[in-house]
Amino acid sequence: MLAARLFGRTFLAAAKSESSVAAATASSATSRTLNPLEQFFEVDRTPEDDKPVVYGRGWKASELRLKSWDDLQKLWYVLMKEKNMLMTQRQMLNAQNLRFPNPERISKVRKSMCRIKHVLTERAIDEADPRRSTEMKRMINAL
Repeated sequence: MLAARLFGRTFLAAAKSESSVAAATASSATSRTLNPLEQFFEVDRTPEDDKPVVYGRGWKASELRLKSWDDLQKLWYVLMKEKNMLMTQRQMLNAQNLRFPNPERISKVRKSMCRIKHVLTERAIDEADPRRSTEMKRMINAL
């Protein structure tokens, strides 16, 4: 019992110190991004980076059908933010007469956004209540 109390206290003290370190790290990470416009620019890479950056693929409609309405809405806004960031970066590089790296990323984002709209439209068509179906279609068309 004495050993359990002694070891329990050391484990709790270690856990408290780890949580305080994690909180300090999180606060320093949030203090770094003061300017909200930084979200529209990708993290700069140095020319010494020899390895090409590998980007992911677009979402498939079969994968999106498994997601909930809320998850699709969150994913839509993540993709919208990514699209805005890519378009900003492309415009900035075009103004400097530089080549936009990996232009296929924009088409992947656009296709994923179209697939989300398609899946949501399928759900609206399958809705039994005609009023709700019409309202869902209006919301989808507003995207």
